[in-house]
Amino acid sequence: MKKLLTIAAFATALTSPLSYADINSDLENICTIVKNNDKGELRKKMRSVNKEYNVRLGDIYSGVSCGGASLIRYSMQNDAADVGEYMIKKMSKKDLAAAEKDGVALQQWAETNGFISTSIGQALVSRLN
Repeated sequence: MKKLLTIAAFATALTSPLSYADINSDLENICTIVKNNDKGELRKKMRSVNKEYNVRLGDIYSGVSCGGASLIRYSMQNDAADVGEYMIKKMSKKDLAAAEKDGVALQQWAETNGFISTSIGQALVSRLN
């Protein structure tokens, strides 16, 4: 039994890096999807990633950057309302309220940069309240 567990642990360690490489390739065009405001394609991509790797949007959100911006910030910058509102609905309030890589929470960033009055900004405010 002990040998079986050791072999299983070793096999898991060998396949883990491949999983990260695969998920990166699967998420490769996510910035283009967000920029094009293609909610259907984003939904399809996230369903596929969830099924394949058992991760949700909140699990990958902090690791994905589009031109130095998070996915929701990028959607605000590109006026991609359908995609931005979809991501806000799919993420937990805790993830939405957390500080991003630059130490600023999404809502404060939107207020500072004039995006809080957009439909994405309003969806964010109503989701957090």
